[in-house]
Amino acid sequence: MKNGINASEIVNIIKEKVEAFDNPIKRESIGEVISVTDGIALVYGLEKAKFGEKVFFASGIEGIVFDLDHDIAGIVVLGSDRDVKEGDIVKCSGNVVQVPVGHELLGRVVNALGYPIDNGGEIRTKNKMDMESKAPGIIDRKSVHEPLQTGIKIIDLLIPIGRGQRELIIGDRQIGKTTIALDTIINQKKINDEVDENQKVYCVYVAIGQKISTVAKVVNKLKESGALEYTTVVVASASDCAPMQFLAPYAGCTIGEFFRDNGMHCLVVYDDLSKHAVAYRQMSLLLRRPPGREAYPGDIFYVHSRLLERAAKMSDEKGQGSLTALPIIETQAGDVSAYVPTNVISITDGQIFLESELFHKGFRPAVNIGLSVSRVGSAAQLKSVKKVAGSIKLSLAQYRELEDFAKFGSDLDASVQLSLNKGKYLVELLKQRQHSPMQIEEQVALMYIFSNLYDQLSKVQISDVNKFEYDLINYFHTVHPGVLKKLSNSMDDGIKDDIFNIVSNFVTQFNYV
Repeated sequence: MKNGINASEIVNIIKEKVEAFDNPIKRESIGEVISVTDGIALVYGLEKAKFGEKVFFASGIEGIVFDLDHDIAGIVVLGSDRDVKEGDIVKCSGNVVQVPVGHELLGRVVNALGYPIDNGGEIRTKNKMDMESKAPGIIDRKSVHEPLQTGIKIIDLLIPIGRGQRELIIGDRQIGKTTIALDTIINQKKINDEVDENQKVYCVYVAIGQKISTVAKVVNKLKESGALEYTTVVVASASDCAPMQFLAPYAGCTIGEFFRDNGMHCLVVYDDLSKHAVAYRQMSLLLRRPPGREAYPGDIFYVHSRLLERAAKMSDEKGQGSLTALPIIETQAGDVSAYVPTNVISITDGQIFLESELFHKGFRPAVNIGLSVSRVGSAAQLKSVKKVAGSIKLSLAQYRELEDFAKFGSDLDASVQLSLNKGKYLVELLKQRQHSPMQIEEQVALMYIFSNLYDQLSKVQISDVNKFEYDLINYFHTVHPGVLKKLSNSMDDGIKDDIFNIVSNFVTQFNYV
């Protein structure tokens, strides 16, 4: 044909079209669900899956590769397994689980994956971090040397905690473990209002396996005290699946690491790791891993150590930030020799041991000083605190011993009777109402009065000690605020004379004699 297109032109046009066609081949690692029971899905065909990798089920639910066999991968389902059916397609994401981090999470309640559950709208963060990350190395760390004030007299004076420390709170149920952690968070409010941005302590409270009503009370208490504005609450409640309860503390730790790695300070509370261990045991048994002592898998120690080792005080080169951990362990009938309690005791830098007997006697917080210890916190104590706290622990230990001896009813000499009387006053001074944190300078003033002005203190009736304490602190703040400010830094002879005169006048003036 004269005006037609010849065959060679047609071939060239087709070649050009083929060469211009750009549709890259997308390779995906996919598998098929062969069974699903109790939140564990067995998937065939995920040949290139990696341990800890995030996967997606056909229904959109996420999961994590938790077990790898020759042809079958064990996937823990992060949600309800009712939406996962046999024969469903599973796709690998190529990524590990990540958590949103940043200041945007402060004041919010999120689940173990960082999604909001407080009806406060979507959280838009600029950053995400891997949930599992390596703990800082030796070179990147610095020794603990800055105090973390809890506002609780018996802890700040006798079992001090430093920024970057890991201090275990251990005891039976319902004797004040969570209260100590909450009071520590609430106490940061006044401190944060007075210091620069890089000295503020941000907080993360992780609730593991608790009733939703209990968590709601905690959140409301934080709101009432104004502490929620610098706190993130991570929740994996008792109604959530075991994998979510397992991931919650790692999510909370990652949120805290953002502040640590950016030269800021963060406190993370894990409430509690006993329920975390039970969730991990459940997952491991369903994956048919061999059980060990108390049916826990052999790597339960590593599960907790890799979490708690991420708490650290960073070196100057790494920004001087810190991440402090307060893990909580619930014991059964005071048995600290059980598997999980002994594990966590050996991982941490000390423990605060709460005793049900002391709690029922009315000594609250029910801290057993003899069994409690802080291995590194004393290096972070202020000089003024060290001066007044030195003899307190010995006085309390002597009183506990003499108290048992005095029960026999034998005649006591004057020195023993004096020690007993002083011990009674000390016990009353160390008692503290919940959610009433006390500033460190107030604590120093009270303990100095006990140690050096006992003659004045003994004029007060034992039953009036708590009222005396409350009135005296108010008197200091209203009439002599300058003396308290000086006490937070040092304790010189001039201040000692001021305190003596103030207390003498106060005792006489307010008819405590």
